[in-house]
Amino acid sequence: MHAENFVLQDYLDRIGYTGEARADLATVTAMMRQQLFTVPFENLDVQAGKIVSLVPEEIVDKIVARRRGGYCYEVNGIFAMALQALGVPYQLVAARPMFYPARRPRTHMVIVVTLDGVRWLCDLGFGSYGIRAPVRLDLLDAELAQDDDVFMLSMPNEREYLLQAKVGGEWQNQFGFDLSPQEWIDFMPANYLNSTHPDSIFVKTLLLVQHRGDGRAILLGDTLKTISRGRVEQRSVAPEERAAVVREVFGLTLPASGATA
Repeated sequence: MHAENFVLQDYLDRIGYTGEARADLATVTAMMRQQLFTVPFENLDVQAGKIVSLVPEEIVDKIVARRRGGYCYEVNGIFAMALQALGVPYQLVAARPMFYPARRPRTHMVIVVTLDGVRWLCDLGFGSYGIRAPVRLDLLDAELAQDDDVFMLSMPNEREYLLQAKVGGEWQNQFGFDLSPQEWIDFMPANYLNSTHPDSIFVKTLLLVQHRGDGRAILLGDTLKTISRGRVEQRSVAPEERAAVVREVFGLTLPASGATA
């Protein structure tokens, strides 16, 4: 994953990473966490009638220069650029969202990195119940606590992985994947579907997620949910206050319909 305008130090400044950047697990873990806490998951461009650009240079401009967020291809894409700049081996993987009532195509993108012979799942773009640190692919059927969230990785068959999150005391499927390597161009059809299909959640409703050390804030349509230390607060957002909530909670500007942000 390469962009002519990607500069590692600019990216590290954008996410507020101040430690020494090395090709090791500590750096990847810290960098992932910092990006989650500073770059929101958001679909403002789709809501404004745009097809999300997968041109790498435009992703860099959007997230680093214009301090925007993005959805999975964008936020995982910029993370992949940082991994490449550090010399961390990785592969892009297509994942199938599993929380829908009906089976869906593999429209989600995740990253698998390899460090010291161990493969780790990284994902910065799954929205509300996304992992907050790399997950070992060989650590199966074990509860993994990350801040106040709990995850589990399993293999329902000999080639597929399943990530689950504990929600309200119950395990809920999040996404499934295998290790078939993907190229960046392979995600263009899924990106087009997510950006344009009337059944896509990104087309149907506004969705923003900002992860924090003690939880996350989620704006889904006109509902703002704040999760802090396991405590959930929820309220409705009136149309006239939506722009203020987007700005104050997520640090973004709500674009007019058909306009860029």
